[in-house]
Amino acid sequence: MQIEEYQKEQYLVSSDPSKLDLQVIHGYLSRSYWAEDIPFETVKRSVEHSLCFGVYNGKKQIGFARVISDYTTFAYLADVFILEEERGKGLSKFLMECILKHKELHGLRNFSLMTQDAHSLYARYGFKNIPKPENFMAKKIDGIYKKKE
Repeated sequence: MQIEEYQKEQYLVSSDPSKLDLQVIHGYLSRSYWAEDIPFETVKRSVEHSLCFGVYNGKKQIGFARVISDYTTFAYLADVFILEEERGKGLSKFLMECILKHKELHGLRNFSLMTQDAHSLYARYGFKNIPKPENFMAKKIDGIYKKKE
């Protein structure tokens, strides 16, 4: 996989997996609305099997996104975040621009994602509501990471 890096002021977006800080990624995802209580090993495996993008301020990781894809026809964007203390600086837009520039993701027929609250961010990059939602199906297990008592 080709590593790509993009610089904007002191911020770097990189697809280099060796730069990723799994503690930061797990720390955020485990308290997110979509992956609450996700086990560390699950995060580790998901990162190993995805095209990942880290956002860095110097050497400190401050954001993340991953793409699951066959690199030919389909991709799914997941786990996008910028740490709270770094928000409001245009970094989510910078991250999206970098993802969409990545050579491995050009020419895809379908590029999808799910979001509860960031529709306006993704809409500026061409993402829309599913045109025929009745054609879309999913199997989703809510609460899968919650500890059983």
